[in-house]
Amino acid sequence: MYEKIMIFGCCGCGKTTLSKKIQEITHLPLIHLDLINWKEDWQSISPIEFNSLLEKELKKPYWIIEGLYTNTIEKRINYCDTIIYMDFSRWVCLYNVIKRVIKNYGKSRNGMPANCPEKFDYKFLKCIWNYNKKYRKKYLSMLKNIDNKNVFILRNRKECQRLIYKIKYDKVDDI
Repeated sequence: MYEKIMIFGCCGCGKTTLSKKIQEITHLPLIHLDLINWKEDWQSISPIEFNSLLEKELKKPYWIIEGLYTNTIEKRINYCDTIIYMDFSRWVCLYNVIKRVIKNYGKSRNGMPANCPEKFDYKFLKCIWNYNKKYRKKYLSMLKNIDNKNVFILRNRKECQRLIYKIKYDKVDDI
C-alpha cells in the first residue's frame, strides 16, 4: 500500500519524529534530506550533487523521504505514492525549534550529520516565521489538484497520531 512516502512541512513541525514513527510501522527505509545535504560543520554539498544523490534515492523501490527543501518538492511528488504535508502554525514550529535548540545546544541532533551542532540562528527563525505566508497557499493548492496519490494534510499532533494509528491498522481510507 505504501511504498514511497514523502513528508514535508516547515522546520520544527515534527517531520523527523513523524517519519521515524511511520518507519517503525512500515519498515520502509528512511531518508533524511538533511543527511544528504549537510556535511560536517554545516557545510552543504553543491545543488548539482544534492540533486544527483536525491535522484538515486527517488529511483529506489521503497522509501520514506523527510525534509523541506522546497526546490525539490515537485520532483519528490512525481516519484511518491503518499504525500504528508505538515501544515502547522508558525507558533508551534518556532516553539519546537527553540525547544530543540535549547535541548541539543552545541550537539548534533538525530537526522543530522556529526559536527552540525544546534545553535540559535535569527535568520533561520525568521524563515520559520515567514514560511506559511510564503508557501502555504502554494502547497495547499498544489496538493488539492493531486488525485492519483494518497495526500494527507496534518495540522496538529492529534492528526499525526490519527495518521499513525490508521497506517498501523491499515485504515488509511478513514482519514
